[in-house]
Amino acid sequence: MQTPTLKQEALESIDRLPDNVDIDEIMYQLYVVDKLRKSREAIAEGQFIHHEELKREIEQW
Repeated sequence: MQTPTLKQEALESIDRLPDNVDIDEIMYQLYVVDKLRKSREAIAEGQFIHHEELKREIEQW
């Protein structure tokens, strides 16, 4: 299975929005697509912490 391109993800995301959507909602949707894509890339590169480690960090606050 080929990973969709950013353009494909953006177009699919916009296509799911209602026809009467305003530009702010479209821009927000594109922002979300970008953040999710970057998050998936970071996870694939091992740039994350496990929730147990996060809990320990929060307890130190």
